[in-house]
Amino acid sequence: MRKQIFGSFVLLFALFFASTTVSAQLQTPAPSPFAKMETKVGLTDVHVEYSRPGMKGRTIFAEDGLVPFGQIWRTGANQATKITFGNDVMVAGAEVKGGSYAVLTKPMKDEWEVMFYPYETGNWGSYREKTPAATVSAKTMNVPGKVENFTIMLDEHTLDGANIYMMWDETMVALPIKTTAKEDVMASIDRIMAGPSANDYYQAASFMHSAKGDMNKALTYIQKANMMNADDPKFWQVRREALILGELGRKKEAIAKAKMSKELAMKAGNDDYVRMNEQSIKEWSRK
Repeated sequence: MRKQIFGSFVLLFALFFASTTVSAQLQTPAPSPFAKMETKVGLTDVHVEYSRPGMKGRTIFAEDGLVPFGQIWRTGANQATKITFGNDVMVAGAEVKGGSYAVLTKPMKDEWEVMFYPYETGNWGSYREKTPAATVSAKTMNVPGKVENFTIMLDEHTLDGANIYMMWDETMVALPIKTTAKEDVMASIDRIMAGPSANDYYQAASFMHSAKGDMNKALTYIQKANMMNADDPKFWQVRREALILGELGRKKEAIAKAKMSKELAMKAGNDDYVRMNEQSIKEWSRK
C-alpha cells in the first residue's frame, strides 16, 4: 500500500514538472528593443513606436551596407515604424492628416526619401506596393561620434513646431513639423474675447434647467441665445425657452414660444419636436 502511494506521488510530481516545463517561456533580451515616445508639438499629440537595431560593428548606410542606398527600409527593425499625429500637421512642407502612419524610408548618400503610409499593419513589406499619403525628402547630416542604436526623437520645440530626428551610425536626418497651434490659440482668444456664443448661452440654460437650478437665470441665458439667433431661430432653442417659462409658471408666454418652436420644427421637418410642442401646448392650456 505504501509503495502504491509513493508511486502515485512520483507520477503526479513528474506530470506537474512536465506541464510546468512545457508552459514556461524563456525570456531573453530583444536584439532590437522596442521603443515608444510620446510628446506634444504645439497643441498636437505625437506618438512614435519603433524598434532600435544596433550597429554591432556593422556598416550601416552604404552601397553594400546593412541598409543599402536607394532601397526601401522599414526605418528600424521588426515591425513597421508607426507615428501618430493627433491633428493635421505639415511635415517638411507636406500636409499630413491627423492619424497613424507606417514610416518607410529610402536612405541615400546625400538625402533620404521618407514615406508616410496610412497605418494598417505592422508588416512593413505590405506597404511597398501601395501609394503613400505623403512623401518628403531630408538632407543627410553627420553626427559627432556614432549612434549605436537607431534612434528617433523630437527636439527643438517651438510654440507650433519641432523637428523629427532619425539617426544611426554617423548619419542623421531632420524633418520639420509645423502645426496650427498659433492660429488655433489666436482663434480661441478671439472667441473668448468676443464673449459667449449663442450656443454657450443655450448650453448654460439647458444645464440649469435640467439640474433644476436658478430658472430665472436660465431664462436670461436662453433669451440671450435666442436674441443672438433672431435672424435664424433654432426650434430646439426656442423650445427650451418655452420649457423654462413653463417651469416658472408663465404658461401664456410658454405656449407662445412652444407654438413658435412647433412652426420652426415643421419647416425643418422634425416631427419629434412638432409632437413634443403639441403635447406641451395641450398641457399648459389646461392649467
